[in-house]
Amino acid sequence: MANIVLNKKTWVIVADGEKALFLRNENDMKHVQLSTIHEMHHSNPATREQGSDRPGRFSDGPSPHRSAVEDTDWHEISKKRFAKEVADALYGYAHKGGFERLVVIAPPTVLGEMRQEFHKEVSDRIVSEIPKTLTNHPITDIQAMLTAS
Repeated sequence: MANIVLNKKTWVIVADGEKALFLRNENDMKHVQLSTIHEMHHSNPATREQGSDRPGRFSDGPSPHRSAVEDTDWHEISKKRFAKEVADALYGYAHKGGFERLVVIAPPTVLGEMRQEFHKEVSDRIVSEIPKTLTNHPITDIQAMLTAS
């Protein structure tokens, strides 16, 4: 992980498929003190609770055999939608001049989805991407991890 400099115009986004924390350093670079600016939550139950139908079947032609069709993974689709919502929120903040630099912390799959959805105005401000799941950690643990890097 590269040396991350957190000034007052640097934001830290900690996200996964169901929760996103928008954090800002309230102190100087040597004494990091993150505070929550905004929090987003997304209810994402398991696919079995979201789907209503059995997996489909289709005929294999003139024979009496039928093949199963893989069921839609609604849970993964919901994670992708939430990544887009987070990227859109960041674009809104960037467009208003809310931050100059951005550190993104998310699991690798969510990070990849968000990366695809980021507007150029947001992508240009990213100084570091950290592929970790830290949404359920206390802010003090996130501060300590960023200070150690």
